[in-house]
Amino acid sequence: MIKSMFSGVSGLRAHQAKMDVIGNNIANVNTFGYKAGRATFKESIYQTMSGSSDGTDTFGGKNPSQVGYGSQIGSVDLMFSSGSYAPTDSPTDCMIDGNGFFLVGTKDLAGINTGQENPADSDVNALTLTRVGDFRFDGDGYLVDSNSNIVFGFVPVEGGTIEAETELNPIRIPAGETEATRKNINSIRIDDKGNVIGIDADTNEPITIAKIAIANVPNPNALEKSQGPYYKIVSNTGDAVAFGAGDGGTGLMISNGLEMANVDLAKEFSEMITTQRGFQANTRIVTVSDEMLQELISMKR
Repeated sequence: MIKSMFSGVSGLRAHQAKMDVIGNNIANVNTFGYKAGRATFKESIYQTMSGSSDGTDTFGGKNPSQVGYGSQIGSVDLMFSSGSYAPTDSPTDCMIDGNGFFLVGTKDLAGINTGQENPADSDVNALTLTRVGDFRFDGDGYLVDSNSNIVFGFVPVEGGTIEAETELNPIRIPAGETEATRKNINSIRIDDKGNVIGIDADTNEPITIAKIAIANVPNPNALEKSQGPYYKIVSNTGDAVAFGAGDGGTGLMISNGLEMANVDLAKEFSEMITTQRGFQANTRIVTVSDEMLQELISMKR
């Protein structure tokens, strides 16, 4: 079997995989917080027909002769550039204007080390990361996202002030007269530093419910996508550390809105055209290789 047949088939597979990435980007053009993917190619294996050699006293050196076997997908990367701001009517909707991720998890997690004092001690990987800030308070007073995951941040100590930002805890409206009840809070808003502020209906005084934390990940491209708008911290991300908005290289927070997808439709359509043409060219390689084989078989009649 001639090598060009394998090269053409590998090219078809690589271009099909790239088209899958492009299709997913276009399908999520209106998905809040979506980060566009990018597929890159790399050369496949080579057969060395003759190696290189040094020159001698009589003859010069010789370069190697190698024949490749096509291409394959080198990587599928996520582009973490910020998306545009999409205004909403909810004061608890927010987006990160810059680097960082919101932290969500379950109610049973508490006292998580932020890693600010020593990044190696960070326990942030116990939580899940997201860029989608569609938050609201549930019936038990927890700040949750659209999938009922609890939002984590820095909660006040006795006296209603947030002191050291060394631990992450579930954000919840403070207890009322008993632990079984929550304070009646009105006019909740989120400022650019992530402070969740409301008006105590009994005293008519503003109180800070909590401060939403933002995780700074040294290598966000190493994050692993999970279902929906979530990312898991895995190998090669570096030590993720949680800060308040605007600290530790994280972006500030903008409320009353969500982050739009960072998909550039013009770029995706141009990539689609070049991918389609590349796919067509590889089909011609397969077709011509087949015709050559047919001619070879037809030599003996």
